[in-house]
Amino acid sequence: MDFHSCLYVIAEQLGMEELAALKFLCLDYIPQKKQESIKDVLELFQRLQEKEMLEQGDLSFLKELLFLISRWDLLSNILNSSREAMTRELQVPGNAQVSAYRVMLFKLSEAVSELELRSFKFFLRDEIPRCKREDNLSLLDIFIEMEKRTILSESNLETLKSVCGQINRSLLGKIEDYERSSTEMCCKMQEMCDSPRDQGSESLDTDKVYQMKNKPRGYCLIFNNNDFSKAREDIPLLRRLKDRKGTDYDKDALSKTFKELHFEVVSYDDCTANKIHEVLGSYQSIDHKNKDCFICCILSHGDRGVVYGTDGREASIYELTSYFTGSKCPSLAGKPKIFFIQACQGNNFQKAVPDEAGLEEWHGVLEEDSSSHRNYIPDEADFLLGMATVKNCVSYRDPMRGTWYIQSLCRSLKERCPQGDDILSILTGVNYDVSKKDDTKNSAKQMPQPTFTLRKKLFFPPN
Repeated sequence: MDFHSCLYVIAEQLGMEELAALKFLCLDYIPQKKQESIKDVLELFQRLQEKEMLEQGDLSFLKELLFLISRWDLLSNILNSSREAMTRELQVPGNAQVSAYRVMLFKLSEAVSELELRSFKFFLRDEIPRCKREDNLSLLDIFIEMEKRTILSESNLETLKSVCGQINRSLLGKIEDYERSSTEMCCKMQEMCDSPRDQGSESLDTDKVYQMKNKPRGYCLIFNNNDFSKAREDIPLLRRLKDRKGTDYDKDALSKTFKELHFEVVSYDDCTANKIHEVLGSYQSIDHKNKDCFICCILSHGDRGVVYGTDGREASIYELTSYFTGSKCPSLAGKPKIFFIQACQGNNFQKAVPDEAGLEEWHGVLEEDSSSHRNYIPDEADFLLGMATVKNCVSYRDPMRGTWYIQSLCRSLKERCPQGDDILSILTGVNYDVSKKDDTKNSAKQMPQPTFTLRKKLFFPPN
């Protein structure tokens, strides 16, 4: 049976309830708003193909989905797999593509009786309007509504636990099992970071992993430049520097993400080039002895090798990163120094290679964060620079949703840090995610570029 025939046969044997379950399990890949138009399983499969989650020769995600909804007959008869084989496969760290959090919610929905579902809606009467608690709504629908209203997330299970505890203690037990499992994973990752060297051991140790044991881990500075009116007034050649509408979405996402990862977040809005230098100079002189890491995020316009202050003056990225070399900031010597730069690095558009199946739908109004420098980071160990785009090219910002790069970065950190992924693996995933988006107006793409001199694995344990 060929690839498309296989998908058709499977789709024909799945009903509407199973479609709802599959859509819920795919929410981390296809947002709920984009799922509204999906009315049958074949449409869902088509969307997964566009996301490259279903490909000829790689049906691992489809097998996982069928395993989770207990359609082991389709696994066996059509995909030549089995319940036992998938159980073994998903026990291997990193193989599961559906998050443990979403699997836990799905299992809860399967365990709830009709009476318990009515009780669930009753206890949520103050959080969810009555019109959103209709009789025909399933518990998965309720979970989606709770996520929309930010009273349910991977890091916010308190409301869910409270309701389940009042309805059925066994439901609460499923949540606690999930939390215990997540904690154990984080503890194992922490042990890898903190354990002393063991001769003959092949496990990761402090010679191979940066230590992350302090709380807060360190400072996370966010320079958020929006208002460039002064630059336009004072420097006629920089009249192209529009105000950066939508940048506050990036600031908020970064702040929330790094707070959850136990960093002390400090934000600076609308800074001139001199102000950026002044702030970084002050943090250069701070004692970071009880900190594990330093992070600086700059959201601004830029050009090759520089970012612009709101006064239109250039700040060299190399000079900004150089504040934290071992000789200039000894208390950060041997510790990771991370810079995320959301700014254009030139005025060129990166040519798009036709690949309709992989394009993201960004058809709204997009803006550019733009308009021979040296290397961007010092020739010294322990630096990581995450650039929104490669040299000479523009990067994109949606005034209503923030930038492609920062939004993907924050989403990826939130999803993958609890799974034990290291920062370079996460940034590789961000490259993939952003590269799939498309500026239809200019037929152009964007490719982020990490540069690093890290000597060890870098993890951000969420606990």
